[in-house]
Formats: sequence, C-alpha cells, structure tokens
Amino acid sequence: MIRHVVCFKLKEGASAEEAKKMLLSMRGKEETALNVEVGIDALHSARSYDLILIVTLEDFAALERYQTAGYHAHTVKPYMHTVADTTRSVAVDYPVD
Repeated sequence: MIRHVVCFKLKEGASAEEAKKMLLSMRGKEETALNVEVGIDALHSARSYDLILIVTLEDFAALERYQTAGYHAHTVKPYMHTVADTTRSVAVDYPVD
C-alpha cells in the first residue's frame, strides 16, 4: 500500500472547512482511494500548514491513476488549485508496511 500525504497552505480568504469538505468528497467517488483522511490545523503557528490530506492507495500504479484520471484529477484537484497556494504545498508518498 501507498500513503499519499499533502499539506496545504490556503490562499487568503479561502475556507478550510470548504476545502476539507471537497477533499472528503473523494470518499466513495475516487475509486483508487482506499481511505481518505483530512485535518484542519488547530495551532496556527508560524510553521503550520492549514490543511492535511492523507490518502491510502493500493500501489504506485493506483497513485498514478489518482493523479491523472477520475474524480480527484477532474474535480478535486482543480478546486484545490483555486483555494490553495500550490507554491507552498508539500507532498510525501511512501510505501506502508
């Protein structure tokens, strides 16, 4: 299994709650996502990101499909590009034992 983790910095005025709802909407709609978890930062420190997305996928082939096809690629990703500062978001993709 693969875990895909993204930390987002949102643009000024963007709603973390609305972004969270959009990300969670992948549950049941994005066939490659085995599990979707989203959290909103509670501390708001200088080094904090606003939102975290954690997606579990079967393998790297599923991650590639997730990135390029389906609900995530055609609905969620375009929305997140309107509300997130993509120059300040970070991602980590790693195998899960």
